[in-house]
Amino acid sequence: MTGVPATLDERFRAAAAAADLLDVAYDVLDDTPVGSLLVGVSERGLCRVHFDPDPESELEDLARRFGPRVLRSPRAVDRVRRELDEYFAGRRHAFDLELDLRGAPEFHQRVLAELSRVEYGRTTTYGALAAQVGAPKAARAVGTVMNRNPVPIVLPCHRVVGASGSLTGYGGGLERKEWLLRLEGALL
Repeated sequence: MTGVPATLDERFRAAAAAADLLDVAYDVLDDTPVGSLLVGVSERGLCRVHFDPDPESELEDLARRFGPRVLRSPRAVDRVRRELDEYFAGRRHAFDLELDLRGAPEFHQRVLAELSRVEYGRTTTYGALAAQVGAPKAARAVGTVMNRNPVPIVLPCHRVVGASGSLTGYGGGLERKEWLLRLEGALL
């Protein structure tokens, strides 16, 4: 049994994405300065950025959250790829992407909305974010939200530091957090 020719496969994936037949289109970006990223988009917008992806478990999670029609379709994530490339090159300071955060609990959505307001090159603390969402004693809960952020980098959880200004926890690892903050000029 022979496989499908690459050009036919590519055309099939592009046609499925163009006809809105997918719940999530994704691709793995292997050439970013922070390593491999799995990027997923739904019809509503960017729904996933994941470091060092294990595609099998990520795809299962995407299918559980958004629907079973999950397919690798590089063209469908071109805009996300372009904006990430511009960000990594230092030419983009804010993302212009629609986000799909459906399924996230209301508290998570409030925290992520507040996180989106943290400007490029700036940092905030878990406690400050908690206070901004009206839960000043919920710094740990904010930390949990940061850990579960479905679209890191775009929703800049790397800009959240400990109360002392120290770099604490990051789903992508502290070395990536430090690299992103240096890129933005938030660390010298």
